[in-house]
Amino acid sequence: MSKQKAWLAFIFVALWAAVCQAETVQVQHGGDTFVSGGTISQTLDSSGDAFVTGRRVVAGGTSQGDLHVTGFDLTINTNAGEDLYAAGASVDVRGTVAHDLTAAGFSVRTAPSAETAGNVRLFGNTLTIEGPVSGALSAVGMDVILNAPVAGDARLLAKSISFGPDAVIGGTLTYSTEEKIAVPERVAPAARVVFEEVELSDAWDEWEGVRKEMPVLPGFASVFFGFLISLLFFVVLGALMLTFMPRRLERMRSSVAAAPGKSIVLGILGLALVFGMVPITAMTIVGLPFVPIAILAIFVFWTLAYALGAYSVAMWVFGAIGGGEEPGNVTRLLVFAGAICVIALLNFIPFVGWVANYTLVLLGMGAMTHALFHAMLGSPDVALDVDMKPIEGRET
Repeated sequence: MSKQKAWLAFIFVALWAAVCQAETVQVQHGGDTFVSGGTISQTLDSSGDAFVTGRRVVAGGTSQGDLHVTGFDLTINTNAGEDLYAAGASVDVRGTVAHDLTAAGFSVRTAPSAETAGNVRLFGNTLTIEGPVSGALSAVGMDVILNAPVAGDARLLAKSISFGPDAVIGGTLTYSTEEKIAVPERVAPAARVVFEEVELSDAWDEWEGVRKEMPVLPGFASVFFGFLISLLFFVVLGALMLTFMPRRLERMRSSVAAAPGKSIVLGILGLALVFGMVPITAMTIVGLPFVPIAILAIFVFWTLAYALGAYSVAMWVFGAIGGGEEPGNVTRLLVFAGAICVIALLNFIPFVGWVANYTLVLLGMGAMTHALFHAMLGSPDVALDVDMKPIEGRET
C-alpha cells in the first residue's frame, strides 16, 4: 500500500472519528492499521504501517512497519518495527524503535525503555532524552536534557543544555548555545566536543545545519520529487472518487460547468463555514480539544475543493477542444493529471498562480456546498420555479 493511499485513508478515518467525536474508529486495510478518535487507549497489532490520531492517545502493542502518531497528549508504548513519527503537545515515547525516531512537540521525552536502533531527531520546547540511541542524535529546543547513551554523533541546539548521569556520547558532540558550557569528561572528552556559539539571529542558520544531517535531495531534485508525490496523490484521489462516487462527482462537476459564477459565490460561503469552525469550536470551551480536528478538516476540504475545481475546469476544456462526451475513467484521469501539471507551472508566475489556485478552490468548494445544501434542503431551484409560477385565473 502506497504512502499516499495510506494517508488518504487515514484522513477519512480521522474525519469520521471527528463526526463521532467520542467514538474510536479502527480500520484494517492492506495490512495497515488506522485508528482515530477522541481519547484512545489501543493495543496495536499491525503487520504493516500504523496511523493513530486522537486528542489523548495511549498506544501499546507492535507495528511491524512505520508508526505515525498525532494528537494533543501522546503516550507511545508501541514497539515500532521500522520508523516512528510523532507530533503533539506532549509526546512520551516508551516503546522501542527499530529504525529512526522523529518527534516534535511542546514537551518531548524518550523513556529509558525507548531504545532506538537508528537516528533520533527531536524538536520542541523541552526535550528529555533518556532512551539509548544507537545512531546519531539531533535535538533542537529551548531546554535539552540528555540522560542516555548515544553511540553516534550528537548535535544539540538549545538555550540550555544539561547532562544526566547516564549521558555518554560515543561520537562527536556539537552543541550550540548562547554561551559556552562545561561538558563533563564522562559525557565526551574535550577532543570530541565542538562548541558553536549561536545568537537568536543565527538560529535559522543553525537549524539548516541540523537539517542537512537528514537524508534530503538537492534543491531542484527535492522540488521535482515533491511535485511527483503531489501528482501521484491527486491521481490516486481522482481514481478513488471516480471509482466509489462517479455519479456524485459528475453532478458536482456539472454544477460548476453550468454556473461557475454561482459556484464561486457558494465557494466563498463554504470556506467561511469551514474556517468558522475553528473559533466556534474554541468558544464552546469543551470543544477546545477538537480544534486540531477542525484545522485538519480545513486542510481536507481545501484539498478536496482544489482537486474538484481542477477536475471540473480540465473536463470543461477537454470538451471544448473536441473531447468525447463520455470519456472513460482512464481518459478522465489523464486529463486531470495534465491539469495538475499546468497549474503547477502557473505557480511559477507571481500572483497569477495564486489567483488560479484560489479560483479552483472556490469552484470546487462551491460545488461541494451546493451538493450539501441540495442534500439538506432539496433542490432550491425547483422550489423557486414553483413559487414564481403564476396561478391561472389570478392577476400577477
